[in-house]
Amino acid sequence: MGAILTLVEKILAAHSGKKKVSPGEFINVRVDLALANDITAPIAIREFQRIGVAGVLDPQKVVIVPDHFTPNKDIASAEQAKLVRHFACEQGVNYFEVGEMGIEHVLLPEQGLVLPGDVVIGADSHTCTYGALGAFATGMGSTDVAAAMATGDIWMKVPETMKFVYHGRLGKWVGGKDLILYTIGDIGVDGALYSAMEFTGEVADALSMDGRFTMANMAIEAGAKAGIFQVDDRTLDYIKLRAKRPYTVYEPDEDAKYSKVIEYDVSSLEPLVALPHSPANTRPISQVGDIEIDQSVIGSCTNGRLEDIEVAAGILRGRRIHTGVRCIIIPGSQQVYLDALTEGLIEVFIRAGAVVSTPTCGPCLGGHMGVLAAGERCISTTNRNFIGRMGSPKSEVYLSNPAVAAASAIAGRIVSPEEVIG
Repeated sequence: MGAILTLVEKILAAHSGKKKVSPGEFINVRVDLALANDITAPIAIREFQRIGVAGVLDPQKVVIVPDHFTPNKDIASAEQAKLVRHFACEQGVNYFEVGEMGIEHVLLPEQGLVLPGDVVIGADSHTCTYGALGAFATGMGSTDVAAAMATGDIWMKVPETMKFVYHGRLGKWVGGKDLILYTIGDIGVDGALYSAMEFTGEVADALSMDGRFTMANMAIEAGAKAGIFQVDDRTLDYIKLRAKRPYTVYEPDEDAKYSKVIEYDVSSLEPLVALPHSPANTRPISQVGDIEIDQSVIGSCTNGRLEDIEVAAGILRGRRIHTGVRCIIIPGSQQVYLDALTEGLIEVFIRAGAVVSTPTCGPCLGGHMGVLAAGERCISTTNRNFIGRMGSPKSEVYLSNPAVAAASAIAGRIVSPEEVIG
């Protein structure tokens, strides 16, 4: 009888030439894709050049996406983007320039660059997003990415796997963002420290791909090494339209050992809001209280996909943004932008008094396109609300799903969509 392994252990064993791996074991792992962006790539490039190799081992396994400070917001970001552009062209790696690019974690699955069973590392903590496709994807330092570009391998410790089982049926206006906020609120920002979070149960199985990307994306906010879903027909339908190379689907063994199994009945779950200054500081929308806002941001690698944009447009259609509130809509990629345009959603936003941005991380990390001043409050579909995350350390960021963010933009305070829609 062979080894009994979790989904993550199966993938890591296959990529390290072993029949089995165990939590805590240090292994060399073959990488299918290494990713960096306009902030982290310059560091990786400098470290790569110090290694002294002639070029990257396999240009098709390297992706660079300038998405944080682009279109360049100042001279410093322009210089970084120039350095990255030169390296990408010189090495012939996958590179997405302004006009073609999107937020990296929206763009890569959309382009078919990440597939089931892959090992993906990225010099960005939200690389764990790709676990929605049944891949082991994790954020690492720029030096690790440099090593992977040169050798094709990384060195890492095998994480334990925690299993999260979601039972019941989700109510209206409740989605993947609420599930992951609920989970982080329960276990804390270090509740899954250096573990893989495996999301299962009938509720997780019923989620759309966009909802799964949202959940996997925020696994890092619980301290996790990765978040992952099993591959099912919904995943395969998504992949079949995009895959340009072979891939392998792995499944956990029935008797696989998990460090912990946590089960939730989420049938009565309300939309959740994470109050300052932690993604774990969550409350149901009915218990948030009367909190006025200055800004609403709908986008990011967490909630900038078409489904998110559609939900926001459904609430904003025929209504006006509250006087004094800046509502910023940021499609996650050029394709999302184009689809929203084709569906007439961009007109909905403009008529409502919102502004629509080119794809960018922008305000999520306090970069541009919505930086907050002292004393300002923002409700946002992004993933972090730490002190100073979106601008002034004296500002406040509240995290929610797109429906709550859109409804709050109309009301001028944080409210349930029910209060706006009726």
